[in-house]
Amino acid sequence: MVTANRPISHEGRTYHMGTKRGELANRIITVGDHQRARHLSAFLDEISLEHASPRGFLTITGLYKSAPISIVAIGMGLSMMDFFVREARMVVAGPLLIIRFGSCGSICDARIGDLIIAQEAFGIARNYEFFEAGQGAPYRISPPVKADQKLTEQMARRFKPLVRVVEGSVGNADSFYSSQGRRGDDFYDANDGLLERVGAEGAVGLEMESHMLFHLAKCSTGRDNRRPQSIRAACVLMVYADRQGDRFIDPQTSKHLVELSAKVLLDTLADSAI
Repeated sequence: MVTANRPISHEGRTYHMGTKRGELANRIITVGDHQRARHLSAFLDEISLEHASPRGFLTITGLYKSAPISIVAIGMGLSMMDFFVREARMVVAGPLLIIRFGSCGSICDARIGDLIIAQEAFGIARNYEFFEAGQGAPYRISPPVKADQKLTEQMARRFKPLVRVVEGSVGNADSFYSSQGRRGDDFYDANDGLLERVGAEGAVGLEMESHMLFHLAKCSTGRDNRRPQSIRAACVLMVYADRQGDRFIDPQTSKHLVELSAKVLLDTLADSAI
């Protein structure tokens, strides 16, 4: 690595994603798992690059309707989203369009097989001061950050004739378990009533990545916060968990949603001006 501040190899590859200039497109679909990325990549017209990094990232770049598009699997959680957005910005010149295609738990009337489109996202974080020193509430909720309106509307317009869509605010937790109100007997999580509190904030679903994506897009204005925003971001989520009905998705429904969504996502990006 050349420096500790921005670790990039002598070959020009970033530390976590392992990509360099010319390998990542300005239009990106980001997902969690590698299998979903490979499934989506089957809908590209051609593939020019597939790169798996030692740190769990998979990048597939190709063409769709003559537009270069990358599909990137990043794993789960806000840290992985942070690595991805920052390192994509390091190696791509010009504006970035990013759509997150993920999964979520519904805390509204959205059911298994529906889609939730995030108009905004907010953070839900475990408050360590509460657990260590009894100070404050056990969980902190941050103000929401808006998705890119134009990109979100273009995507929603294409989805609505095909599948039931719920639009709204999405809570983003720093844990799949405690910060999403899942309860168990092994740990002291003090999360009774958390789902109700998050619902009172207007959330329709819970996940772990879109808040960081929207936050970094909003902050893509340079070190001095004086440049135009260089990243536009949107997010659509498959309802995997019905938290009110206590049901979880089956593999067939998941596969159907990926296949249904692939062309919508690719068309939205291909038709969006950089």
